Amino acid sequence: MAEKALRRRDPAAGRGLRAVLAAQSGDAAPIPIPGPPEDADAVKAECDSFLLESFTASDAWELGHLLYARLLPLAAAGKPTLVSIALASGPHVVFQSAVGGGTAPDNEAWVRRKRATVLRFGASTWLQHCKYAGDEAAFRAKFGLSPESAEMYAIHGGGVPIRVKGVEGIVAVVVVSGLKQHEDHGVIVDVIRRNWE
Repeated sequence: MAEKALRRRDPAAGRGLRAVLAAQSGDAAPIPIPGPPEDADAVKAECDSFLLESFTASDAWELGHLLYARLLPLAAAGKPTLVSIALASGPHVVFQSAVGGGTAPDNEAWVRRKRATVLRFGASTWLQHCKYAGDEAAFRAKFGLSPESAEMYAIHGGGVPIRVKGVEGIVAVVVVSGLKQHEDHGVIVDVIRRNWE
């Protein structure tokens, strides 16, 4: 059976921005982030990537703001993050924002490494983490990477590929950096599941 392509539940422009404004004006408690499965087969079946009907710059803008709104209460609790969405062609960054004060240049390095992993291997960084049990030496050996070239990649959760129905390959990469790696992955999955159907 073919995978169902998802579409935004609310296609009207500004849904994400309204969510950000609501998060900024209230004292909302952080919503718990569901943990993704840790078995590679389960990750692949349930939350490795998402197939959407379309993914435009407007969709990236909405998704970026929805992630920002979801992560803002965590930032207020001392857990800042960096959200980045890039098209696979280039990569061309179409949304990026620090959520809360306290992110560092290291977050940008993690974003770059996670994006590179998704683009090269065509799968989420969480899937790669689970597949190799977080063993970066095993990952490096499997692909014959030198220590220097392996530094370009990260097998830590938080990089998720976006695919579009009828388009071969990855169209975009969504990355979150700053939380525990299962939370970086889990928040992307949860926000997409809550806002696409």
